[in-house]
Amino acid sequence: MEITYHQDQQIIHIRNKKISYVIEIVDGKYPMHRYFGKSIRKYRGTGVPRYFKRGYATEHDLSIPHASFDDLPFEYPLRGHGDYRIPTFEIKQENGMSYADLTFTGLKITDGKPELPGLPSITASGSEAKTLELTCEDARAGLQVTLYYTVIGEEGVILRHQKIENTGARMLKLENAQSLSLELPAQEYDFLSLYGTHAKEANRFRFRIHHGIQKTESVRGSSSPQHQPFFALASPGTSEENGEIHAFHLIYSGNFLAQTECDQFGNIRAQIGIHPDTFCWELSPGEVFHTPEAVLNYSDDGLNGMSHNFHTLYRRHLFPRTFAGKERPVLLNSWEGMYYDVSLDKIEEQSALAKKLGMELFVLDDGWFRAGNDSRSSMGDWTCNEKKLPGGIRAAAEIVRKNGLKFGLWFEPEAISRKSRLYENHPDWALHVPGYPMTEGRHEYLLDLTREDVRDYLKEMLDSYLKDGMIDYIKWDMNRPLTDVNSALLTAGKKGETFHRYILGLYDILGWLKDTYPNVLVEGCSSGGARFDPGMLYYVSQNWASDNTDAFDRTAIQSGFSLLYPPEVIGAHVSITPNHQTGRTTPLDTRYQTARLFNLGYELDLTKCTEEEKDEIRRQTAEHIAERSRFLDGTFYRHDVPNDNYVMWSVVTKTECLAVIFQKFFDPLRSHGRFRLLGLDPDADYMDTESQKVYGGDELMKIGVTVPLVKEDFHAFVIHLERVDK
Repeated sequence: MEITYHQDQQIIHIRNKKISYVIEIVDGKYPMHRYFGKSIRKYRGTGVPRYFKRGYATEHDLSIPHASFDDLPFEYPLRGHGDYRIPTFEIKQENGMSYADLTFTGLKITDGKPELPGLPSITASGSEAKTLELTCEDARAGLQVTLYYTVIGEEGVILRHQKIENTGARMLKLENAQSLSLELPAQEYDFLSLYGTHAKEANRFRFRIHHGIQKTESVRGSSSPQHQPFFALASPGTSEENGEIHAFHLIYSGNFLAQTECDQFGNIRAQIGIHPDTFCWELSPGEVFHTPEAVLNYSDDGLNGMSHNFHTLYRRHLFPRTFAGKERPVLLNSWEGMYYDVSLDKIEEQSALAKKLGMELFVLDDGWFRAGNDSRSSMGDWTCNEKKLPGGIRAAAEIVRKNGLKFGLWFEPEAISRKSRLYENHPDWALHVPGYPMTEGRHEYLLDLTREDVRDYLKEMLDSYLKDGMIDYIKWDMNRPLTDVNSALLTAGKKGETFHRYILGLYDILGWLKDTYPNVLVEGCSSGGARFDPGMLYYVSQNWASDNTDAFDRTAIQSGFSLLYPPEVIGAHVSITPNHQTGRTTPLDTRYQTARLFNLGYELDLTKCTEEEKDEIRRQTAEHIAERSRFLDGTFYRHDVPNDNYVMWSVVTKTECLAVIFQKFFDPLRSHGRFRLLGLDPDADYMDTESQKVYGGDELMKIGVTVPLVKEDFHAFVIHLERVDK
């Protein structure tokens, strides 16, 4: 990796073996984007548009003949000067004018990468990364913006964020601060995003970019199940295995805007960052604001190549170090087995059975603190209901530990019920707008995490449960979007900061938890995957993908999330059938195979399983535990399949491959396709451990395998290959 500055040509070249990113400082004033893509040895000025004289355009004192600001590829585009496309930055000066004139004033190249105060970000040492800092200033406004570009080793990503500083003597109001802006040349692109809803998250949506603005966003206070803080621009025809992709991912858990604009000449401008519709930040003299970090990802190896860039980056540089690269315990979660009606007798019975069936962790979900068996009360008090659990959580933990399992506990720290002692004593602690009725979600409000006293209360509460060392795992849930977004302690000029300050408050608590109890395994959850984002995964070691545990739906949900996240952080549970969310009946083996390559758990009442089912679960857990260490750092692939009646995944290491093929429905019309393996050594031989037959790696990847037609819906085929010496 290297960052070079050719001062005579005013060219900056960021490169490693995979990628190059090129910036030109035009006329010593304007950072212009020239290239981002596959690594090149040196940039010599190719690819610059040929401008022509035209009407209805602004004129500028530029060395580029006929150039207009309205189609120049700015690294940090602003409005007000003749560029009418989407801006990266907007600020209001004290006189009420929304105007800035930022021009280049200098640059610095450093080893390593800076941390972002109060925000999650990629971590890398001085030997692992290099960072370019481009400084732009508006002296009249008293404004300095530093653009950060970090390259990590030989990985196919650039990390971007901005630091915005008030260097003047007057207040500034920051109204829009995107984390990156990227200009791409005029050609056809497909826009790819992940959309969904509760219990049906991470569905792919893809369409051809057209003139105008296309965007995906959240204003719900979290990254949301509706849209992932991600999008990609792919060349038409890009598949899992082939094609060129530029992808964007925001390391942030709150409101975001991800958008692209195709201008009148077909040029593309792509941006991602905090959503400006719900953001305004007062910047007093001397104050600094940091945007969240964004990941800019390039691959010419299709969607799998994009995924591998994300997976490698997050495994090495994002996830909590205590659990990164470590095996995750197979757990039994109590929710679908008990719901709110928990008891020590049930915990004793279920945890004893779980141990016999090979599980390693028992998680007590919601219900342990409730006054009744519903969601209408007690949220925020976090006092164990000892009528349900005599002796409290310690008694429950002792039972589970006596049965040979680790113990986990569910919390929803951000919520508060109207029917709670906490609300009676501190009604002002809830987000609310004075004089207006409050909006409930799941019979609860949300605590104002912008307040230090609220955060201190939650830290003390969590500490009271964790300090005796009886809890090995926390499931951190959050079950509603934000409404009534107002903090009683923020002044009128700072009300627009509430959404972002809420997320900063959340990060403050999670950062304390991560630092104080680094050996407690924390799983993020928000009604399933409503806050499944890289910002959360900086603090928590895994995330619950969806409240929908149906195996058929999970093939799509987990495929979607795997575009961005490696399988070990994607929670996938085997549950009862007919499924509680969909009513669908699927074979137990299929339910297991759907979860097998991911973060495996079980979510059912084991006492209702037949002896045959228990035997099968015992075999499943033993198989998974035996193989999980071998596949933990394996490469995960989604496969292009012959038709949409199938889904195929695999995990490949240097010595073996485990592939799962899902047949959605019995359908003789779509039964004769070939399934090609990926990631094998073409010069090696591999043995199918079931048939004992040996095949060449090139044969398996170029020709592929076939599977029989099984007269059964929702059937799973498994192929296990071991490399053999010739």
